[in-house]
Amino acid sequence: MSDRIGFIGLGIMGRPMAGHLVGAGYEVTVWNRTRSKMDELVRAGARPGSSPKDVATRSDITITMVADTPDVREVILGPGGVIEGVRRGSVVVDMSTISPVATREIAQELAARGAEMLDAPVSGGEKGAIEATLSIMVGGKPEVFERVLPVFRRLGRNIVHLGGIGAGQVTKACNQLVLSLTLVGVAEALTLARRAGVDPAKVRAALLGGFAQSRVLELHGQRMLDGNFEPGFRTRLYHKDMGIVMETGRATGVPLLGGGLAAQLYQAAMSRGLGEKDYSVLAQVIAELAG
Repeated sequence: MSDRIGFIGLGIMGRPMAGHLVGAGYEVTVWNRTRSKMDELVRAGARPGSSPKDVATRSDITITMVADTPDVREVILGPGGVIEGVRRGSVVVDMSTISPVATREIAQELAARGAEMLDAPVSGGEKGAIEATLSIMVGGKPEVFERVLPVFRRLGRNIVHLGGIGAGQVTKACNQLVLSLTLVGVAEALTLARRAGVDPAKVRAALLGGFAQSRVLELHGQRMLDGNFEPGFRTRLYHKDMGIVMETGRATGVPLLGGGLAAQLYQAAMSRGLGEKDYSVLAQVIAELAG
């Protein structure tokens, strides 16, 4: 008999993810602050929950996919939260991107109720959520990971168990660090080409054939050339992620010099009112700095 699934958070990522589980035949109970976002999934066969507590009461595995650390704390530990509905032996899987420190604290609270927790942040953006090709980075007990693995396989392709609770969030911080610095490099390179009088589209094409080739250069480089910053992943969320990166660096005593630069550039983007644009809008900030 399949585990019953609860899914909390039906935003740009959560809605298609929950839809894949409904389509796979799981009994899925959903909840979202904006109730209208539940309607499409309910029509597809999901059951509407009245609160995070209600979702957890009706689920063996409860997944959360919300924006930030305070949101995760609220839906799991707050009044009417998941922790009030979990049963001994049930599993809470947080697929949001939040602080590793907070993840471990939440796991301790759940353990006191007899519930297990996995942290399983994802990479791949809206496209990966829609196509079920996400990379899923998982922390927690190996046996709990194995129990939830069939569910993860409905959502992504590259699924890696990385260690104890919090290891997934540390890995996601590493992912965002690499991604942000690659974005900065691509944005600066295309800006440099333009200011030097060389066609940046041709520069990108040339770089794609060498060691500078990357998915960032391929996909976001084209966004930068087109000036298309409609959100796949919003700058305000990436700004939040870079805060987690820097917090993790401070907690572990690692001087993240490049990360600090990227974080400041995202702060500059936020100060320019670009928070709802795609995170590749960093190219616009760098172009403005170059005059």
